[in-house]
This record gives sequence, structure tokens and C-alpha cells, in this order.
Amino acid sequence: MSSPRAEIGLVGGTGLSRLAGLQDVQSVAVDTPYGPPSAPLQVGTLGGRRVAFLARHGHGHSLLPTEIPWRANVHALKQLGVSKVLATGAVGSLVEHLPPRSLVVPDQLIDRTRHRVDTFFGEGLVAHVPFGDPFSAALRSVLLEAGSAIGEEVYDGGTYVGMEGPAFSTRAESRMYGAWGGTLIGMTTMSEARLMREAEIAYATLCLVTDYDSWRAEDAPVDTATILEVLAANAERATRLLGEAVGRIPDGPLPENGVLRDALVTPLDRVPAATRERLAPILAPYLERS
Repeated sequence: MSSPRAEIGLVGGTGLSRLAGLQDVQSVAVDTPYGPPSAPLQVGTLGGRRVAFLARHGHGHSLLPTEIPWRANVHALKQLGVSKVLATGAVGSLVEHLPPRSLVVPDQLIDRTRHRVDTFFGEGLVAHVPFGDPFSAALRSVLLEAGSAIGEEVYDGGTYVGMEGPAFSTRAESRMYGAWGGTLIGMTTMSEARLMREAEIAYATLCLVTDYDSWRAEDAPVDTATILEVLAANAERATRLLGEAVGRIPDGPLPENGVLRDALVTPLDRVPAATRERLAPILAPYLERS
């Protein structure tokens, strides 16, 4: 029996491990060449669209950011036919004008991760995807429009600094990231965004500001208790916004759904069979032509 299909993926971060409003839900365990994803995918209907929901940190929030099986998560979504993903994530603010409880849709990324495998390529296949604009413009617009429709103020744009964790920033690091032009800081979006692009999945994220990180001298450094308290208040807002956004996602392909067309360097007939098989869901349109 084949797995159910879904065009839209939703990835829930800290504070959003389940999605209220998802109907006709089927839990789907997907095998991938990289092991199982963080949790079984919950496939159902939301806003009249077929959706696959994934709890990024696993049920019960049992995975550190570095432990999240990033490639397995993206590969599993791709296997189900997902081509567009909206995500959520908790972040710290590096700027005064984005206080805790702000909702932000970032448009840029800075990578400060260190211990993660962050590409599907290698092992006989060279590819370089364009990543200058790491988020889908169309899906960013969907999130912003959905926020307006439900009466939520959602800030447009900002640079997300992706850190390794699991410890929070020192005060010196936090001030440095702000000096670089960072707006937000978190531990998950960087890894996810890059792999989504390599898999030709259009991607955008809604960031839930929980704290001011550690750069403000007058504040105590960020701690987990503060974050969880703010997230509890924000979860319902994020769920409502995602529910509104799903119905606004455009049908048909987006630019990110075809980025490998000009990114593959190695001729596919020279790629080892094991690599072609491992990446078959991602390479399928190009393998058919080779």
C-alpha cells in the first residue's frame, strides 16, 4: 500500500509539536536512507489542502537541534510529494524593535552551525544550488498576508543567525551577531532551509520571538523557563496563522521547485548507482531525462 501524498508540508518547532485543526489524520512512518525522521509524519487535511505535519524535535521534544535528523526529515517530506513547506521556530531577538512575542518572517540567513551534515550531495555527485535568497518569496508573502488576515502584526524581513547550540549565546557573541546585522538568532532554520533548497522544496518560516538573547546589559541572560513561558502564549497565534496560510499557498510550481536544473555539475550517468538510488525522490525529474 502506497503512502498518502501531500503537496504542502508544515514543520513545527519548539512549542508546536502538534497541529490543531488537522483533520482525517493518518500517522505515516517513512523510511529514508538517513534513518527515520524526527517523528512519524501526520498527514491530513487543513484548510481544504492535503498537508504533512512534522514535529521537528520529535514528540515530547526529545531531540537537541544538533541531533535532529535533518536529511531524513527533508527526504521523508519529499517522498510524500511535498513541494512547499511552512515552518515555525522559536528565536531570540538581536534588535530592540522586535520584543518577545513578536512574529517575524525572515528573509536572510547567516550560518554559525559547526557539527551538522548539511548537504545531500557528495559521494559522486556535485551540485551547487543557488541560495542567495534562502526563503521562497511566494511563501513569505503567504505568511505575511495570513497574519494580516487574522489581525496579527507580522514583521517582514530580518536576518536569522543560525547557531549550533544547545547552550545559548554569551553576551559577547550576542552583541557580535547584532553588529553583523543579525536580527534573530535560533538553532534550527539554517539547517532546514539549505536542505529544503537542495531538495527543490520551496520554504519559508514564521519565527516566534521569545527573548532578547543576551545582548542587553540590563536583562538577565536568556533561559529556558522564559522561552517556554512565552511559547505557550504564542502557540495558539502561530497555529491560527498557519491554518490561514495553508489555504493561500499557490497551486503549481514555484521557482525553488526547479533549482537543480542548472545546479547539477556531475553528469547523472556518471553518478554511482547507490547515490542515484539514495537521492531518487530528489533527482527523479532529471533521472528520467538522463
